[in-house]
Parts: sequence; C-alpha cells; structure tokens
Amino acid sequence: MAILTIRLPDDKHMRLKELAQTRGISINKLMEELAIIALAEFDTNTRFKAMAANGNPKEGLKLLVKLDSLTG
Repeated sequence: MAILTIRLPDDKHMRLKELAQTRGISINKLMEELAIIALAEFDTNTRFKAMAANGNPKEGLKLLVKLDSLTG
C-alpha cells in the first residue's frame, strides 16, 4: 500500500472531514472511494474513445438515442 500526502486549504480539509463523518468513514476511506470514482470515470472514457475510434458512427448514434430514451 502506498502513502499519498496532499496539500489542501484548511476549509476544504474540514469539508472533506465533515463529509467523511456523515458517511461514517475515515478521511482515508473517503479519499479511496473518490479515487475509485475518478479511476472508473477515466477507464470508461478511455474505453469509449478506443471503441469510438474503431466503431460505426450510425450504430453509436442508435445506442445514444436508446440510452436517452431509458434515462429521459
């Protein structure tokens, strides 16, 4: 396991501490959860770009329309 030291303004540190407390977790666990979300977003974006480079634009647009109908 690695150790990461970050510098934050005091007000942001306090807000993160409050957020962790409301979730009933430590700041370390909160940062781990936030890192997981950021990495998942990065991985999704990377996969999307790779698939888009090799994909069919018409099929991609069909999928986006379908997604809009499910979430709209």
